[in-house]
Amino acid sequence: MTIGLAMPPQIRVFAAFFIYSFCMGSIYPRLPAIQQAMGVGEGALGLSLVGAALGTLLSLTFAGPYLERIGYRRVLLSALPLLAALYAVAVWAPSPLMLFILLVPVGMTIGCIELIINLEADRVEHALGFRIMNRAHAFWSFGFFGAGMVGALVAQAGLSPQLHLALMVPAVSVATIVVLGRFQSAKHRVTAALDNGPRFARPSLAILVLVCVTFSAVIMEGAGIDWSAIYMRDVFLADPFWAGVAVALGAGTQAITRFFADSFVDRWSPTMVARVLLGILGVGTVLVFVSDYQWLAYLGLGLMGIGTSAIFPLAMSAAAQRTDRPAAVNVAALAQISFVGFLLGPPLLGYVAEHFGIRWAFGIGLPLVLVSFVAANALGSRPVKVVVAEPAIPRG
Repeated sequence: MTIGLAMPPQIRVFAAFFIYSFCMGSIYPRLPAIQQAMGVGEGALGLSLVGAALGTLLSLTFAGPYLERIGYRRVLLSALPLLAALYAVAVWAPSPLMLFILLVPVGMTIGCIELIINLEADRVEHALGFRIMNRAHAFWSFGFFGAGMVGALVAQAGLSPQLHLALMVPAVSVATIVVLGRFQSAKHRVTAALDNGPRFARPSLAILVLVCVTFSAVIMEGAGIDWSAIYMRDVFLADPFWAGVAVALGAGTQAITRFFADSFVDRWSPTMVARVLLGILGVGTVLVFVSDYQWLAYLGLGLMGIGTSAIFPLAMSAAAQRTDRPAAVNVAALAQISFVGFLLGPPLLGYVAEHFGIRWAFGIGLPLVLVSFVAANALGSRPVKVVVAEPAIPRG
């Protein structure tokens, strides 16, 4: 007998994004405590976080055919509890090297989940005939917001990261069974070109310009996830609760913006929407970089969440609409390069923070925002009318 709640397919997709990000986001409010327990600087901590990036990149590159063979339902229902368990093991690492090693299987599991839920969102969207991708990633952000708030509360209550992440294992397992127990993958779309394309798509000059558009958003989103809690602790001596709130805040404003993004994208030109968002991202980054007031820093993090919300989907749509090469090749080229930047850039900002101060983990993004603002013309002047599934990136 199948266990689980009956619900429409798009609601099940939203729930999968939420559960996954709630599980994944639980570790980030606890990074200050993990860093203190290991007694290391931001550089060593950042390097250890690259383990998850490496595992995710390997999984996204090679896991696709194996997931198809095993079955998406079987993998998803086992991978979500497994992800929680792997995180619970990883936080026991006594050193950055061991944390790096333990995060590699975490990243491999993340990559498998990303492939399945993004593909499922795309297939359900195609079957329904209306957009759900931005809202699906909004629920990713809502899940991250929830994880940040729970992490802030349990940190303030004095629970260790080890106990906190251990409690996540039964919580995620129960949620997976109850909410996703009836999950069945949607029918394949007729997009053989996407399935049979090259593992690495060579970027054209036009795609490299679109990479410039996206880079500030993906780097600054990752910086907020990885370093905002430590920033609040180091700069404002924030209590564990308020340090955790910093992680949740950017995800919350990002979630709300993504939830309503489609109406703005349909009404205004991609270039105009992107430049407004990049302007908001720039203001938020400046506030985080220079503010001497904690409330202004929170405002900056919230504005950064808004600014990073829809830049990447806009660039993906622009890549798909180009006619110089097949759409699948252009989409893959943009996704792969931007994804590497998202995975590797923010953890490596730890070295910047250690040698120049934690504020510079954010301040270094200001030139990137300027480059993206200038390059935004590449998005075009017509409203985007096509839907392109976002690739598997652990953010939404």
